[in-house]
Amino acid sequence: MKRHLISAADLTRDDAVLILDTAEEMARVADRPIKKLPALRGRTVCNLFFEDSTRTRISFEAAEKRLSADVINFAAKGSSVSKGESLKDTAQTLEAMGVDAVVIRHSASGAPYRLANSGWIDAPVINAGDGTHQHPTQALLDAFTMRRRLIGPDAGIGQDLSGKRITLVGDVLHSRVARSNVDLLHTLGAEVTLVAPPTLVPVGVETWPCEVSYDLDGVLSKSDAVMMLRVQRERMNAAFFPTEREYSRRYGLDGERMARMPEHALVMHPGPMVRGMEITAEVADSDRCTAVEQVANGVSIRMAVLYLLLGGNEPAVTNPRTENARTEEK
Repeated sequence: MKRHLISAADLTRDDAVLILDTAEEMARVADRPIKKLPALRGRTVCNLFFEDSTRTRISFEAAEKRLSADVINFAAKGSSVSKGESLKDTAQTLEAMGVDAVVIRHSASGAPYRLANSGWIDAPVINAGDGTHQHPTQALLDAFTMRRRLIGPDAGIGQDLSGKRITLVGDVLHSRVARSNVDLLHTLGAEVTLVAPPTLVPVGVETWPCEVSYDLDGVLSKSDAVMMLRVQRERMNAAFFPTEREYSRRYGLDGERMARMPEHALVMHPGPMVRGMEITAEVADSDRCTAVEQVANGVSIRMAVLYLLLGGNEPAVTNPRTENARTEEK
């Protein structure tokens, strides 16, 4: 793997499959009585969050602590950043403290790339979401969830998503999750279709490795997974659709629409969900919806990314039989 994880587009198929396979090993740790590995003992990871986030920050923190890393949480609100300190000054402060990795979330697209390539800090940088640009660990946990559900946890080892048809529905224009998923799913061999109102489709989308449709009902019967994207009101500065009711009628997923999907097809959501608008409570609470599963898988994926960037080349989880055999040999 490369030194940093800034964009899902930077990952090759082998990189992505390695992360997914490593996450499969990490997921087994969650089944243990003590959910801890010593892989990053003595390493310090800083969660540098310039933008509000609950689930992503907690997910990264859980992953870091399960790998026995020391964790520093930095929130921009109430910090020196709110007094005018620049990203460069903050980075140099962390460098002086000797952090081993930085997880950064920023409202400005390109901030993680700037941090990784500036020379201000000599540590791996992991992008936890930047503006409307990228959110690579979200795309990885989504792909991990799809592979586990559509192929199987054990059968999926070493496999990509070739031939799977994935549909992303909603606010593509403001969604870094959509951009990251299109890049990663294409790398993994899946066929991706974006469905959105014309006002929420980005300029230049024809250059993306995916299809675009404005008719949700026309693609549901051909989808192996349907991911509903949150309507990001906090990033909107104009009226992109007439009313919430109109949006829900044309692009919301309800029980009737879910019934048109193939029996094996998944309903996914990166969260947080706006129930009643992009997804009804009936769909959100059904067995086919993987929203809660995605949260659990997020910890496994982030453990895998941290391990591969900071850890070693040995297997993440040792097999007790192999370990006993080595002991006997000695």
